[in-house]
Amino acid sequence: MTPWLFAALGLVILLLAGDALVRGAVNLSLRLGVPALIVSLTIVAFGTSAPELLISIKAVTDHAPGIALGNVVGSNTANILIVLGLPAIMAHMHTSECDTRKSYVFMLVSSVLFIALAFLGTFTLLSGIVLLAALALVLWDQMREALNHRRNGARENEGLDVLDGLDEADPDMPFWRIGIYLALGLIGLPLGANLLVENASVIARTYGVSDTVIGLTLVALGTSLPELATTVMAALRRQADVALGNVIGSNMFNLLAIIGVATLFGPIPVDPEFLRFDLWVMLGASLLLVPFVFFGRDINRMWGIALSMLYVIYVGAVLI
Repeated sequence: MTPWLFAALGLVILLLAGDALVRGAVNLSLRLGVPALIVSLTIVAFGTSAPELLISIKAVTDHAPGIALGNVVGSNTANILIVLGLPAIMAHMHTSECDTRKSYVFMLVSSVLFIALAFLGTFTLLSGIVLLAALALVLWDQMREALNHRRNGARENEGLDVLDGLDEADPDMPFWRIGIYLALGLIGLPLGANLLVENASVIARTYGVSDTVIGLTLVALGTSLPELATTVMAALRRQADVALGNVIGSNMFNLLAIIGVATLFGPIPVDPEFLRFDLWVMLGASLLLVPFVFFGRDINRMWGIALSMLYVIYVGAVLI
C-alpha cells in the first residue's frame, strides 16, 4: 500500500503547490499592473498546467518517457470527456453563447501537428522546437487579440471573471505573502512530481502494468483535477465560456508546451500503441466538441452523461 499512499501524497502536494504558484503569480502580476485579461490567458493557464509539466520533465529524466507521453495524451482525453462531462451533469452549460471557434481550430491544428510528429517514432529536440514555435504563435495571437480588445475600450478589470475561482486575487496583496505563495509552489511542484512519478513507476512494475498505461490513467486523471475543479465552478456560476475555454486552452498547452519543454531534457519514444489507439481517441474526443463550438449546441445533462461514460469505456479499454 505504501507506493499508493506516496503517489497520492505526491498528487496532493502537486495540486496544492500548483494552486500556490497560481495565486502568487497572479497577485504578483496584479501588483505590477499587468492587465487581468492577459494574466488569465497566460500565467493562470501555465500555473494550472504546471503539475503536468513537472511530471513530464521528471518522467523523462527518470527514463520513464511513457509516463510523460501518457500524461499528456491521457489528460487531453480526460479534459474533454470527464472535465466537461461531470460538470454538465451538475449544471447545464450554455456553450451556445460562447465563441471559441478560433481557439478550438488552434487546438485541432495542434492535435494534428502532435500526431504527425508522433508518427516519426520519437519526440526529439527538433520536434520540441516545432511544438514550442507553434505555442509561441498561439500565445502571440492571444496577446494581440487581448491588447486590441483593451485598446478598443475594454474595462481595466475585464477578464477578472476568469479568476473568480481563485481566492485572494488581490492587487494590493503584500509582496511578502506573494513571495510565500511563489516559494511554496516552486518547492512543492518538484517534490510532488518526484513522489508521484517514482511511486507510479513502482505501482506499474508491481502489477505488471506499463508506465504508459499508468500515465494514461492514474497520472493523467490526477493532474486533470485542477481543470476539473475550475470547470465545475465555472459551470455552477453559469460561465460556460470559462469552462470551455479552460479545456481548450489546457489541451493546447499540454500538446505544445509540455512535450515541447520535456524534449529539452531528453528524447521521448512513442509506444506503438499510441499510434494505433490512444492518439486517435484523443483526436476523436476533440472532434466531439464540434456541435458545441460551431453549431450552437449546449452541453446538457444527457451530453454530460454520454461524455463521462465514454471516458469510463476508454479507461476500461486501456486497462484490459
